[in-house]
Amino acid sequence: QVQLVESGGGLVQAGGSLRLTCTASETIIPINGMAWYRQAPGKQRELVAAMNSGGTTKYGDSVQGRFTISRINAKNVVYTVYLQMNVLKPEDAAVYYCAATHSDSDVFRADGYGWDYWGKGTLVTVST
Repeated sequence: QVQLVESGGGLVQAGGSLRLTCTASETIIPINGMAWYRQAPGKQRELVAAMNSGGTTKYGDSVQGRFTISRINAKNVVYTVYLQMNVLKPEDAAVYYCAATHSDSDVFRADGYGWDYWGKGTLVTVST
C-alpha cells in the first residue's frame, strides 16, 4: 500500500506564496499520475493541478497562472510532487490533498475518479 504524505501548509498573507510537497512511499509499481486537490469548508473537493508521467499538466480554472505543479521521480521508486502556489487569495484557503495513480489514463478523467491513493491533507490558510 502506497502512502502519501503532504507537507508545507500553513498560514500566509494574501498575495504570498507557499510550496506544498507530497512524497509517495516506495513502490515497485510505478506511480504515473500525481495531483493536488483541495476542499474548503462547505464546498466540494476540486482539482487544483494534475500531472501525468509524460509531464502533461492540467490546472483548475481558478489557479491557472498562479499555481505550478512539478514532480521528481527518484530512481522510479520514490515519487515527489510539488505545488508552488503564488499570489495566494483568501479563496485558496482549504485542505489540500495529494493524490496518486498507477494509471496514466486516469489522471485527466473528467469525473475526478481513478486515483489509487490519497494523502491525509495539509491545511492552507490565507489571511487578508
